[in-house]
Amino acid sequence: MKSSPGARSWIAAGVRHELLTRALPALRHDMAAPVSVVRMALLMLKRQVAATPIDAAACEERVALIDNQVSELVQAIRSLRDWELATTDDGITRSALVAQCVNLMRSAFDLHGVMLDADPSLDVPLDAQEGEPRRPAGAALRYLFLGVLGYLHDGAAEAGAIRVEADGPDGLRFIALPREAGAVNPVLDAHRAPRALAIDAIALQNLAEDMGYAIAVDGDSVRFSLATG
Repeated sequence: MKSSPGARSWIAAGVRHELLTRALPALRHDMAAPVSVVRMALLMLKRQVAATPIDAAACEERVALIDNQVSELVQAIRSLRDWELATTDDGITRSALVAQCVNLMRSAFDLHGVMLDADPSLDVPLDAQEGEPRRPAGAALRYLFLGVLGYLHDGAAEAGAIRVEADGPDGLRFIALPREAGAVNPVLDAHRAPRALAIDAIALQNLAEDMGYAIAVDGDSVRFSLATG
């Protein structure tokens, strides 16, 4: 039985929730790190203010550090709006999408012995380019990108790496690569239990269709265009 539009939307909402849950540790770190620096800087500032004589230059340096870290904290908090599909955003370039999502999930994947690799050696590079077009609906593209990573992470047998490549001028291709012989880490494997909320092909397809994108799943490879279908 084919899912109704309403059921598809509920499935997609569940997938988005699972993806946000997986990304939360990195998002929390981006907010907690500046707070730790601010607390330490305030402690040092209190000592410097209480000293006789007061070292004005040192105090000014601590205040500048605190100001910088507060700005980073505000930016991290504001970035939470990037995850709201109902929010109108300014779009995102392909290179920024790849950089954000890979950096967000790299540590989590490393813990499971899976390396994320954005291949810069192809004819169409993924690093930032002058005049690179911005694709609309950055939040939707971010969820779809992370959904593909989750699908390959959860479903590819013995994946050792996931490579992200440019697929023409407006698309991305993801490939799950097997582990090299002898590269098995017994400690990582011992703690890699199957996820109860694994993202399978049906979940990924519902996510893409609900947001208006077309994906092509071919075994351990996934392609999608950054343009809506």
